[in-house]
Parts: sequence; structure tokens; C-alpha cells
Amino acid sequence: MPRLLEIMRRLRDPESGCPWDIEQDFSTVAPYTIEEAYEVADAIERQSWDELRSELGDLLFQSVFHAQMAEEKGLFSFNDIADGMSDKMVARHPHVFGNESREKSPEQQTRDWEQIKAQERAAKAENRTLDGVALGLPALMRAVKLQKRAARVGFDWPSTDQVIAKIIEEAEELVEARAHIGQDAIEEEFGDLLFVVANLARHLKIDPEAALRSANAKFTRRFAAVEDALSERGKRPEHSSLEEMDALWDAVKLQEKS
Repeated sequence: MPRLLEIMRRLRDPESGCPWDIEQDFSTVAPYTIEEAYEVADAIERQSWDELRSELGDLLFQSVFHAQMAEEKGLFSFNDIADGMSDKMVARHPHVFGNESREKSPEQQTRDWEQIKAQERAAKAENRTLDGVALGLPALMRAVKLQKRAARVGFDWPSTDQVIAKIIEEAEELVEARAHIGQDAIEEEFGDLLFVVANLARHLKIDPEAALRSANAKFTRRFAAVEDALSERGKRPEHSSLEEMDALWDAVKLQEKS
């Protein structure tokens, strides 16, 4: 760890460092941080453990990068980050590091965890129900977190059927907007529809991000199979009709299910 921190300091050295690293700031590095986190998740999903080791290193380097920039501004250091995280984990696990009993169900531990986090938010003057839900989260993930917070205070549909009915209502409003209203209204109605779909995922205990990643992977796999079938006919997709590709798609689906 000291070696990595020293490498980062040298990269940011105003006189002898890397010009690209020197000109970066928190906002320009943040997209890379998000990207590296997704690459960690991707390696885990593919069970590529050598890649996971590398991707975790990339993600760690992002923390080091932000810490170096913060230290240059006199805000905090990497040691402050590590100490703060250690203190937080100890405080949030009194059943491990304190005197509380470990004889709790996972559900009770989750409730205790949320109660501790609520106390932390109150200490930071985050008194509203939805305070502290990060703006930078992927939109589907943030939607679910907002809905979970609202549900804790009773603002939630009691049944999945009501959520599905709301999806139908929002879909009808989107059709109406598309037919009679402008582009801004169409985008608003589409956002409402996605928000309720995320709520359905929560009611069904599905992670919408994971479900969509799986759907993306399935689409990629099936479309590749369509391309392979076209290649056997001496064709490429751009030289084929939609009807031909659709028929091949249906054949691929049938083969996967057989």
C-alpha cells in the first residue's frame, strides 16, 4: 500500500508527474471510478477470478487517486479514509465488535443496520426520509433505494397487483403522450414507467440492474447466434431483411429452450 500511494504522489507531482494525471480533478476522475466498479461486477458475474484481482486493483487505485487529490487540497488523506471506514464498520457491527448478541436473524441484522444508518443520517442533519440517497447511483438502483426509503414510512403499494396496474396506467399515459403531446412529455412519461417497473422489481425481490444485465447478455448471445447463422448463408445483418433475422431469432430462442 505505501508503494501504491507513493506512485500516485509521483504521478500527480506538478513538476515531474504525468501531464494527464496532473490535470485531473474529482469530477473528471469520477466516471472512471464508476466504470471500474462495474468492471469488478462484470468479472464476478463471469467468475473470472484473475480479472477480478486486476479489476479490484483498478478500483483501489481510484480510491488512491481521489485520496491524493483530497490531500493536495488539505481535505483528508488515504489514512483518514481507512480510519473512517474502520470506525464505521465497528460502529455498525455491535454484535461482532461490541456487547450485543450475535444470535440474530439476517433480517434482524438488516433492520439494525438500517437503524444505525438512520442515526448516522440524523447526526448529519439528513432528516428527510429520502436524504442521503446518492445522486450518482445508476438510475434504476437509485429508484429502488428511494422506494425502499419511502416504504419504511408506509408510502408503498401493499400488493404486487397494484404495482402492475400502475405499470399499465403509466404505459397508457406514455401512448397518449406519444400521440398528442411533445417530446418532453414523452420523456417524462417514459421515466414514470421505468420508475414503476423498478418498483415492481422491488416487490418481486429482483435487482433490476442485475435483471437488465442478464437481459443484455441474453440479447448479445442470441444476436451473435443470428449473425453466425447469417454467416453460414454468406450474409451479414445489414444485407438481410428484418423478417429473415426475426425468423433466425425465433429459431435461436427455440433451440435455447429445447
